[in-house]
Amino acid sequence: MSSFFKVDTHCHILPKHIPDFKKSFGYGGFVYLDHKSDTQADMMLDDGSFFRTVDNNLWDYNVRIDEMNEVGVDVQVLSTVPVMFNYWAKPQHTLEISKFLNDNLIEAVKSHPDRFIGLATLPMNDVDLAIKELERVHSLGFEGIQIGSHINELNLDNSTFKPLYEKLQELDMAIFVHPWKMPWRDEKFWAGWLIGMPAETSKSICDLMFGGIFDDFPKLRFSFAHCAGSFPGTIGRIDHGYNVRPDLFLNQSKSPKDYLGHFYADSLTADSKILEFNLSILGEDKIMLGSDYPFPLGEKSIGKIISELEAFDDSVKAKIYGLSALNWLGVSPPIPKNLGSKKFYLPGQPSAFCWAFSALFSFFAIRGIIFSINFFSFSC
Repeated sequence: MSSFFKVDTHCHILPKHIPDFKKSFGYGGFVYLDHKSDTQADMMLDDGSFFRTVDNNLWDYNVRIDEMNEVGVDVQVLSTVPVMFNYWAKPQHTLEISKFLNDNLIEAVKSHPDRFIGLATLPMNDVDLAIKELERVHSLGFEGIQIGSHINELNLDNSTFKPLYEKLQELDMAIFVHPWKMPWRDEKFWAGWLIGMPAETSKSICDLMFGGIFDDFPKLRFSFAHCAGSFPGTIGRIDHGYNVRPDLFLNQSKSPKDYLGHFYADSLTADSKILEFNLSILGEDKIMLGSDYPFPLGEKSIGKIISELEAFDDSVKAKIYGLSALNWLGVSPPIPKNLGSKKFYLPGQPSAFCWAFSALFSFFAIRGIIFSINFFSFSC
C-alpha cells in the first residue's frame, strides 16, 4: 500500500486533571479523573460511580504523538469526550466547563500545530452563551466545534439553534456531531453503545435534513461520527417512508436521497465491506479517516480497513485518508515536520496533486515551517 497523508478526524482528549466541579457548583453529576498511576486513571462520576478506565494517551501529548507515528497518522483532529458536554448543567456552569476544556485543548494544538487541529465544545444549553464562546474559540484558532446529537430535549433542527448555525456559517467553521445520551430500554449486551449510538446519529441527520437546516444553511459542513451511524443502511427505508407518507413531511420538498453527498462522515465501521457500501451511498469524497482514538470501540490499527478496500483505487483512498478532511475543515494541510518521503499525491490525478502542492506551500507561508519533502510522480 502507498504511504498517504493521514488526518484522523475522530480523536478524543481530556486534561490530565479535572477540577472538582461538584464542590465549585454545589451540585453533582460531573466527571473527574481518579489517577491510579502515572499511566492510567479511572473516569468517575462524582457520586462514586465508575465510567471507564483510560490510559495516559488521553492526556499526554508525547504518548499520543508516539502512537500516531507508530500507525502513520500525521494529524489528529481533537475533540473532548462527549460525557463532558454537560448540557444538563446550569448554562453558566456548562460555559465554565467548556472554557476549561477548550483552553486545555488549544494548548495541545499550539504545542504541536503541525500535528493537531482543534474542535471546541460549547454550552449548547444556552445559545447566546454558545455564540460568545464560539467567537472566543474562533479567535483562539479552533477550526470547528463538536456537538451532541441532541441538546437535552431539543433536536438539532430546533429554531433555538439557528442563530448559532448562522454564526458558524459566517465564521466558516466545521461541525462534528457525536451521539450522546442514547435512550435505550436496557444496557444488556452493551446495547446503548452498539445499537443506540448508530440509531442516535441517524436520528440527528434526519432532524437536520427534514428540519430544513441543511437547506437553510447550505454552506455548513457537518460530519457525523461512526460513519453516519445506521443512516446509510436505512436511507432506503427513510426515503420510502417520505414517499408513502408525504403528510408527515409537509415542509419537505426534496427527497432524502437528494441530501446524499451533502455531509461528511468518519470511516469508523470496523468492517471494510461496510465501508465500501457506505462510500457508495454517501460519496467517495465525503468519508474521512476517523478512529475514535483512544477508546475501545475505536480502530486500533488506524486506517487498516481503508487499506483493505478492494473496490476503490489509491485516488479514492487518498481522499479518505486525508484530503477530504482538509475540505471538511476548510484548511490547508498542517504538514508534519517528520513527513519525510511520504507521498502526497493522487495517482492518476495530477490536478489534485497540484492542489495539494499549492496548499502545502500556502501552509509554509502562513506558519513559516521549512523542511524537506521528497515528492513522487510530480506532474501538473
